Amino acid sequence: MKISVIGCGYLGAVHAACMAELGHEVVGVDVDGARVERLARGEAPFYEPGFAEVLARNVGEGRLRFTTDMGEVAGARVHFIGVGTPQRESGLAADLSHLDAAMTDLVAVMAEHPVAGALVVGKSTVPVGTAARLQAWCEDAGVAATVVWNPEFLREGFAVKDTLTPDRVVYGLPEDRVAGEAARDVLDEVYAGVLVHGMPRLLANYQTAELVKVAANSFLATKISFINAIAELCEATGADVTRLAEALGHDERIGPKFLRAGVGFGGGCLPKDIRAFMARAGELGVDQALTFLREVDGINQRRRQHAVALAERHFGGSVRGRRVAILGAAFKPDSDDLRDSPALYVATRLVGQGADVVVTDPIALPGLHARYPHIQTAPDARAACLDAELVMLLTEWREFTTLDPQRLGAIVQDRAVIDGRNALDPQAWEAAGWTYHGMGRASTTW
Repeated sequence: MKISVIGCGYLGAVHAACMAELGHEVVGVDVDGARVERLARGEAPFYEPGFAEVLARNVGEGRLRFTTDMGEVAGARVHFIGVGTPQRESGLAADLSHLDAAMTDLVAVMAEHPVAGALVVGKSTVPVGTAARLQAWCEDAGVAATVVWNPEFLREGFAVKDTLTPDRVVYGLPEDRVAGEAARDVLDEVYAGVLVHGMPRLLANYQTAELVKVAANSFLATKISFINAIAELCEATGADVTRLAEALGHDERIGPKFLRAGVGFGGGCLPKDIRAFMARAGELGVDQALTFLREVDGINQRRRQHAVALAERHFGGSVRGRRVAILGAAFKPDSDDLRDSPALYVATRLVGQGADVVVTDPIALPGLHARYPHIQTAPDARAACLDAELVMLLTEWREFTTLDPQRLGAIVQDRAVIDGRNALDPQAWEAAGWTYHGMGRASTTW
């Protein structure tokens, strides 16, 4: 099937490459000419495990191409929309200007080059009510296309796997039964290579499908902030949040995932999605239903500030002139995504207070150099930690969590570490002569 993917950032580029991997003829469209040029050469413009190989293979074999010309989507049966929906600069709500611009150009092409049974399939995370608005847009323009909302559930670091073998597929279909069944059948054909694995395929109306993604992200954010709030209590009482979380995780109603206390979540999804969710609830007159998300967001921000406060406390109140090594820049391991990164928040705050900060990251340094050229960097952990008076682990890359504390201790000025991800073994580091600061961890060995 001929497919278009409009918007070739993180979501769209991965989706386009994976649709080509399933055997479809795919054209990706983006307004960023430099990004399109790299993608068209089969070069990944961001780091995502497995993506570069899938991209290069399908560009090389001719199933996948990229362009800045929306006119080249003419003749496609299915148009996926994966443009960004960032937080508005003026408030919490989602900025849909990229979506509306893409839709304006797409509707014009579909009006000039009609295709029977065409679908417009939304992948972006949007406020509830968006799909119905886009369906009305098509109808008002005289375009015979059906809008479907098909939310993505990609985890950075696992995006290729999550596209080709997801744990569920959701179709948000129109109320018109005939149009909905026809759209379902076309999407089943698109995803035939995915559905063969037997994962659940859930049919829902527009509103439910739009809410699934933001509800999922809000739940995950709540779970993370819950354990981080408990970490604050643990620090005040001498309890150990890691052992507490382990005990909670054995309860099958709770489970162990997303119960690691630390400096909080970041990235391009969870922070902006929970804020947009609150904003949309307010627009619908049910803002009290989601007021708890304000505290979820607040707890998350406090954890970053707490890491800064730990560094200040370690140095007796002021970090000015003190050499601090920060291990990690990306918001999570196996990604070069710097958006809303807790590690970068801490780094920039310490730099602003006069600390001599050196940051290292296995993948994200090029992006860091481009966005924060004033921040010192080092190519690896040993170079970053040379003569450091404090080491802060803020992104739990395996390269960092497996460091030998004895060997690292030989090159620092002072053996002091803040484990912002509770990813190190405190006993091993303390046995090597380090002063260890965890996030809600007790010093007891029990």
